[in-house]
Amino acid sequence: MTVSRPAERVEALDVAAQEEPRLRIGEMAKQTGLTARTLRYWEEIGLLKPCAHRGSGERLYSLAERERVTHIRELQDLLGLTLAEIHDVLASEDTLERARRAARADAPTPKRLRLLADAIDANGRLVERINERLARITEFRDECVDRGERMRARRVELQAEERRASR
Repeated sequence: MTVSRPAERVEALDVAAQEEPRLRIGEMAKQTGLTARTLRYWEEIGLLKPCAHRGSGERLYSLAERERVTHIRELQDLLGLTLAEIHDVLASEDTLERARRAARADAPTPKRLRLLADAIDANGRLVERINERLARITEFRDECVDRGERMRARRVELQAEERRASR
């Protein structure tokens, strides 16, 4: 999965990003298959942030925000993550992206070390959350396997009863 541009970067758009096409919320909703209400909710809970607002307050989204929406949908649909879990994933990815930008900008080493430590911590929390989910999935799978074995055993019993009854 690709890492989207972090929401914090919105205020510091570079010249190239300012020239990219801007989508109004309705256009964004149509292109992503979501509702405007969903986009507003995701903004409210910190998953998504418009790159700009018009004077009227109308939200504008860049292609990077559209990619972020696609990434969120992948996390929901492919991995079955909750919005809270997605928030953690995005926070981890955003922290790592800040560390990368600092390295590319040749930031002072102490700042880069601090950002890298933050990224390591965020990634550790993410791995812990994934491990918890995997444990729950494994437990559920094991329950399903056990249930299937019990059903097959019961079917064998019923088939034996049926054979005895038909003699």
